[in-house]
Amino acid sequence: MTIEEVLSAEETQIFDRKSIHIDPKALAIPIIAFANADGGTVAIGISDKTRRVEGIDDETGKVNELLRVPFDFCVPTVKAEVEKVPCTDFKGRANHVLLMHVEPSMEVHANQADEVFMRVGDKSKKLSFDERMQLMYDKGERFFEDKPVPDADIDDIDMNFVKGYIDKIGYSKSPMEYLLENKGFAKEKNHSFQVSTAAILLFGKNPQLYFPRARVRFIRYEGIRECVGAQMNVIKDVIFEGNILNMLTKAISYLDTQIKEKTYLGADGLFVTEEEYPKFVRQEIIVNAITHRDYSIRGTDIQIKMFDDRIVVESPGRLPGLVKAGNIRHTHFSRNPKIAEFLRDYNFVKEYGEGVDRMCRELEAAGLQGPEYRVNAFMLQATIRNRLASEGKAVFEAENHGLVREKSLFEEKNHGLVREKPLFEEENHGLVREKPLFEEENHGLLKEQSLFEANNDGFANEKSMPEQKAQLLEIVINAVEDKTISPTIARNVKEVLETFAFDQIFGRKEIKSALHYGDYRAGSTIEIMHQLELIEPVKGHGKGKYRIKCKRFSFYNLNRLP
Repeated sequence: MTIEEVLSAEETQIFDRKSIHIDPKALAIPIIAFANADGGTVAIGISDKTRRVEGIDDETGKVNELLRVPFDFCVPTVKAEVEKVPCTDFKGRANHVLLMHVEPSMEVHANQADEVFMRVGDKSKKLSFDERMQLMYDKGERFFEDKPVPDADIDDIDMNFVKGYIDKIGYSKSPMEYLLENKGFAKEKNHSFQVSTAAILLFGKNPQLYFPRARVRFIRYEGIRECVGAQMNVIKDVIFEGNILNMLTKAISYLDTQIKEKTYLGADGLFVTEEEYPKFVRQEIIVNAITHRDYSIRGTDIQIKMFDDRIVVESPGRLPGLVKAGNIRHTHFSRNPKIAEFLRDYNFVKEYGEGVDRMCRELEAAGLQGPEYRVNAFMLQATIRNRLASEGKAVFEAENHGLVREKSLFEEKNHGLVREKPLFEEENHGLVREKPLFEEENHGLLKEQSLFEANNDGFANEKSMPEQKAQLLEIVINAVEDKTISPTIARNVKEVLETFAFDQIFGRKEIKSALHYGDYRAGSTIEIMHQLELIEPVKGHGKGKYRIKCKRFSFYNLNRLP
């Protein structure tokens, strides 16, 4: 960076300015926050409020003190590279500004007071205990990007492609030196080379040889519903493979060919051509899916599903880090920071945390609904809707949480269900059924044979409690098979399910007492059980209390139910 770039840059997810007079303990906070997030740069020697250039040349002792911050005030040590940028200070003298470039870390870093911070937008956010546990779990997901690929070696890397990339970023050494010296892409061990997952996905000659489902599938449906069997309405089905850049560009280009255009005479007498989805929006929704997918989940690919009224992009993995559906517009966390940085170099990722916000603004400007994000099991679904949906011309269709029927059976009204042929009536939060139909409240799944009857928040089961526990354990087994959780975590979850009854209220304290777990083990087990929807929060018993869900089944198990 030049001094002009340092001065003109806004403080963001990856950039901050600090005075040379900053206390070392205070400097540790943004350094830790960057390391726990996507990395970043701290410019030292510029007032962060007035942008007055102070310089560092007259503060040798202070500079040495600040250079020790990543070592002395960060636990564990944070990796940071230092750069001096020439400048003219506010007194008109030749001087320098110090840049600290912080790498994103696979570890969770804290300060001397054992406080953990994470960069969120332009602020360094102090994390709660639960957020800290979540960050530890997400850091484990990040490790997959750096994991060596068994049986892969340097011959699997397209060196010509690497050469094109390093020319673009201005790296002066050879492609092999770049792979060995940067971001752990390749390591020499016992006279052979190991290459990382990120290296294969970004620079591999044939990434699908090692990651068969690391691809993008485009499916075009006729109408607004996804039909199967004799009513199957798929009219296009195209698969895109190759390294991430090639796969991304091909998918975006193909989607462009499927977009409808409307040309009309504007108020100024000039013809206006309007696309059904803004170009940036439809590009960004694919970029996000490829950048942030969980590549450790190998059972499925990224799917772009196009209907007459909407585009749905499904990507393996939940929302990463502290990102939730409610804060996704302004909160960012990269599951795959090396892939994100690579795509940033090709201008697909503009600025960390900017993409979703810009999508919302462009959709709003076009008079369209904002993007919708839902987690369905371990798939993240992002939906954008065109004007057909926005104008209310589309037939009601419940995605993920409702049922799509050829002939409407129900109508949503006042948060209750009014049926032509009443099957049930909601009363006092219990369900009274003429013909008991199992209904999963959160996912809207109906069974012809009743499994449960809700009555005063208790359940009369046709199946025994042990069998219910077995069904819950099936969810855990499926999660292990999908590589969503590790066998070790699965054993912890199994122990909790076996230890506590359905009507027991518990939290970290109770798990620690009953199973002799430590704080981290108990907290991470609760977090995983919550993500798997095996437990539900309970109010009125203190913070962080839960009970095992006995009311619902995961969609994983529906085919196995008798």
